[in-house]
Amino acid sequence: MNYPTYKKLLTPLIGLLVLSTTLLSCSGGNPTKEKDTKETVKEEPKKNTNGIIELTSEQMQAVGITVGLIEQKNLNAVVKANGQLAVPPQNMANISILSGGIIRNIKVVEGQQVHKGQVLATIENQELIKIQQDYLAAKNNFTYVEAEYQRQTQLQAAGAGTGKSFQSAQATYNAEQARIKAYETQLRQLGVMAGQISGGNIVSSFPLISPIGGTVGTIKATTGSFVQPGTAVMEVVDNSKIHCDLIVFEKDLGKVMPGQQVNFELTNQNNQQIKGRISGINKSFENESKGVIVHAVIENPAKHNLIPGMYVTALISVGTENLPAVPLEAVISTEGKQYIYVVVNVKEDKGEKGKENTLHFKKSEVGTGVSELGYINIKPLSDLPPTTQIVTKGAFYLQSKAAGSSDEE
Repeated sequence: MNYPTYKKLLTPLIGLLVLSTTLLSCSGGNPTKEKDTKETVKEEPKKNTNGIIELTSEQMQAVGITVGLIEQKNLNAVVKANGQLAVPPQNMANISILSGGIIRNIKVVEGQQVHKGQVLATIENQELIKIQQDYLAAKNNFTYVEAEYQRQTQLQAAGAGTGKSFQSAQATYNAEQARIKAYETQLRQLGVMAGQISGGNIVSSFPLISPIGGTVGTIKATTGSFVQPGTAVMEVVDNSKIHCDLIVFEKDLGKVMPGQQVNFELTNQNNQQIKGRISGINKSFENESKGVIVHAVIENPAKHNLIPGMYVTALISVGTENLPAVPLEAVISTEGKQYIYVVVNVKEDKGEKGKENTLHFKKSEVGTGVSELGYINIKPLSDLPPTTQIVTKGAFYLQSKAAGSSDEE
């Protein structure tokens, strides 16, 4: 056979072979790769548009998800209350003056520690000069009155004097003595001792004395300003006896009693925790809030910087109670709310292979209470039958998958 004839016969065969190979590639593909892809997709949890996550028993076992019932646990019951830190009235002093005057010198600054009896400022007062003059005049006049009274007393004892003269001298003596004592009291209230001026050393200013030890608060006056009588110049606060005033509402009042332990959280101080105990309960409601002030002493061994007026949140332990509880890891927090995952029933095609080993989970919002020994009290916001199964372990995995699915959608 010559070469041209061989070429004519070979060309159609080559074209037929190429066409067959192309058709096989388009229709057949790689059956092993396609099977692997289907199995991989099947391994991932499914989430439908209602927020329900579907997992097979193999998937649950692989990630360690377990389910169980909501248990009843003997937990410490608590009453939640809000309040403020405060100090007793005897540990807070508003430093005011009895007689008006000009502030000549302020000897302390805000935040300074002072002791009882320390001079805080000096006040110049013109009335003080007149009181001293009247006092010295009364003292000098009393010398004559006292001498006359003693002379009449001697005459009366000897039977030589008259009763009228003796009574007049006695009345004058008592009146002058009372007047001197009144002046001495006025001077003592202004911080001036009578013995200091007995020799004629009249002073024009009096000291402002701290009645308690503590920390100087707001100073409300300046040097050179005139202060009216009764005006508070500054305040001194002793925080050593600081306590907490909590508002407990009527529905919880019967559970609270003195001696119960309280756990405080300082709201604006990174939720620092302190302990204390109930020390007293008021017997009247506050305004129209139907709340009663409950006083609690604070145990502060760590020496936290506690200041009157700080807001606190408190949990008052009122005894043990049988409460619905779940493991701590069953509760997840997101966007300021708490949730658990519950097992729900979903209508599906039972004929589909593998559906009998599939569970469906849905997120359910709950409120939370006291936590103890690895369990936390929950209060479902929707009705859950007693037979409801929940995720007791692995709820965080479901939450992460739900968040991932939402991002993909």
